[in-house]
Amino acid sequence: MTSPVQATPDHQPGLTARLSAEALGSMFIVVVAVGVGIFSNPSGAPVPVALAAGLTVTVAMLAFGHVSGGHFNPAITLGNLVAGRIRAVAAVAYLAAQLIGSVVGAALIYFVVTTVPVLKDARAAFDVVAPGYGDHAAAQTQMAGVLMVEILGAALLVAVFLGATAGRRALPALAPFAVGLAMVVLLQFGQVLGNLPFNPARATAQAFFSSSWAIEGLWLFWVAPLLGAALAGLVFRGFQGLAEGNGAGSADLQAAHVDGVNDAFDADHDPTEEATETGSAKAQQAPAKENTVNPAPVPAAAADDDARDFFDGKKG
Repeated sequence: MTSPVQATPDHQPGLTARLSAEALGSMFIVVVAVGVGIFSNPSGAPVPVALAAGLTVTVAMLAFGHVSGGHFNPAITLGNLVAGRIRAVAAVAYLAAQLIGSVVGAALIYFVVTTVPVLKDARAAFDVVAPGYGDHAAAQTQMAGVLMVEILGAALLVAVFLGATAGRRALPALAPFAVGLAMVVLLQFGQVLGNLPFNPARATAQAFFSSSWAIEGLWLFWVAPLLGAALAGLVFRGFQGLAEGNGAGSADLQAAHVDGVNDAFDADHDPTEEATETGSAKAQQAPAKENTVNPAPVPAAAADDDARDFFDGKKG
């Protein structure tokens, strides 16, 4: 007799694969956003630039989201960290990958600009799309205004990302479109104010190839979006705490505690730790099942969690 074939667990992408996906997605976003911005007229016609960048975010999430979760933005990564969806070590690695990919994307566009005869000064061309405030903003928006818009915009973007990918009823196929459309709207708003990217990695990449004023003001485009992302992550975590306190009997929360791990965005797949967490969660549930002849079936949401599978790399 032949022994039955044992099912093997779904393959989880390794850290190298996830970092590569983050770098490639970030590079793709910067290439399109910066390229369209330079070779069009972002001040006179901001819609094509905002639309191109937002659609690229959607495409990148669809292409690489099943591997890494589709952050491509340090603000989104920080929001996920504060919300408890990614571990600190993985978050730092994600940030480094996003920076590397963004700088490589900007370097590719810089090379293309140097091959265009009508563009005599490549740095001046990058100045057109570099984020800035005061005299370096199209509307001469002062620092306080740019700071407020970056904080608010990053907070809204992170809130959309967390909300679109959270819970057992999240639709993974729609999350990239929600985030991409949010990006379009925010970029349309921030374009005239000062080329606000709501993405520290993209701002850094553009500043590297622009005039010195872009580097000098780069701090604002790190501090403001990260602050907004942290606020959104804290609010989202607070909502989760309230839900656990007031709705412990809901199907979503019952399913969320079946395996004892951060299902939605456990981007740092540690098999040893997850196995320990899963065993601990099952041990806690064991006393409730000892005297049950026919235990209740696991909720369907727990058995087939599309949102978790998509963003943990089990579907693609």
